Amino acid sequence: MIIKESSFVKSVTNHIQCPAPTLHEIAFIGRSNVGKSSLINMLCDNKRLAKTSSTPGKTQTINHFIINKSWYLVDLPGYGYAKVNKSLRQKFEDFISAYLINRENLDCVFILVDSRHEPHKIDLEFIRWCGEKNIPICIVMTKADKLKPAELEKNIKNYQDTLFLEWAELPPMFITSAEKKIGKEELLEYIGSIVEE
Repeated sequence: MIIKESSFVKSVTNHIQCPAPTLHEIAFIGRSNVGKSSLINMLCDNKRLAKTSSTPGKTQTINHFIINKSWYLVDLPGYGYAKVNKSLRQKFEDFISAYLINRENLDCVFILVDSRHEPHKIDLEFIRWCGEKNIPICIVMTKADKLKPAELEKNIKNYQDTLFLEWAELPPMFITSAEKKIGKEELLEYIGSIVEE
């Protein structure tokens, strides 16, 4: 799949305010500072689509973008961001979970994890929660260009082994780098297989 057009539609803080659920929808989520906005911009060949920032926690709303006038890409707030106060963090978690559970046209959630690190407890908890709610997911390992090949391979295996402790079958996994455009074709091909049905 080739993304020829991408444009912002709206930002909301409640799934009820989302655009009418008439098109396929793909969502991206991850811990703050995992490189989510950069990855979205890389996939769409649009550096100004999702707002990137050196300050973690920039995304604080459910952001819809329409792609090729035919499906929605959704940029969700990062979870586990410690520098917002507890009540605001709870608010984020509430509207994210309500969106994920109730959005009837949501086809898949791409959960971004940093390939440089050991599996984080909060990532594993979120992955488990999605499994329990029967929400289709993929794992996207970001910043793969920051590691030597042997280190990357070791970290991928570590993540797979950790997930196998709870999952009989692993969700699809993609290795990416927004900076080097690693994994772009594979991700777009997979998304295309969903939204072009």
